[in-house]
Amino acid sequence: MSKVYLTGAGPGDVELLTIKALNIIKKADVIIYDRLVNKDILNEAKNSVKLVYVGKKESHHTLSQDKINELLVNYALKYDIVVRLKGGDNFIFGRGGEEAIYLALHNISFEIIPGISSVISVPSYAGIPLTNRGISSSFKVVSGHEDINHQGLSKLNWNKFDSNDTIVFLMGYNRLELIIKNLLNVGFSKSTLIALISKGTLKDQKVVIGNFENIVNLSKNLKSPVLIIIGEVIKLRDKIRWFD
Repeated sequence: MSKVYLTGAGPGDVELLTIKALNIIKKADVIIYDRLVNKDILNEAKNSVKLVYVGKKESHHTLSQDKINELLVNYALKYDIVVRLKGGDNFIFGRGGEEAIYLALHNISFEIIPGISSVISVPSYAGIPLTNRGISSSFKVVSGHEDINHQGLSKLNWNKFDSNDTIVFLMGYNRLELIIKNLLNVGFSKSTLIALISKGTLKDQKVVIGNFENIVNLSKNLKSPVLIIIGEVIKLRDKIRWFD
């Protein structure tokens, strides 16, 4: 019986791929993979595997999500082991939930293999703990590439953002100025600390530290993917920095 494995590939460093993900990649008949999947991971697949690229980046999608959903079903009807491989974790802004629902509606057997999310791994590689006693006891994870409602307005309730929290934005680099503007409008200070981490966990990782007033100028031309961290925990990088 065929099965689709909705699989998280981790944040980039091949060694952060889970054992379960590696085992199913080695058995896969088809691997349908995204842009942020480290290509070295694909070398672990068998020689006869069919590799299908469906990567997306802003303003350019190889296939729409609807077409990717259809692709999963079509391959599941032809092959025994289909791996849908996504960067990070497929349930954190990864459309994994939508794909699982579509497979269920079409009576396709599937399994979820979580991946190590960039939300937790990239800050760790930058030496920035998301929580730390006496500084921050909670954190918020936000998509910087959010859907806009029918009136062209943000669906985020910016008034709910708290400067005492650590805030992590994924996919927000191209909207950095807008993010800062919205947070300033709800009471954040211009001196608020902010870190941008480019290509986190990889050997060419780059970390830029600044505040709301200077970060745009400091962080020009960073390479995607870029993760954004806001909060006082950034100060700890001076002591904890270990990777880059």
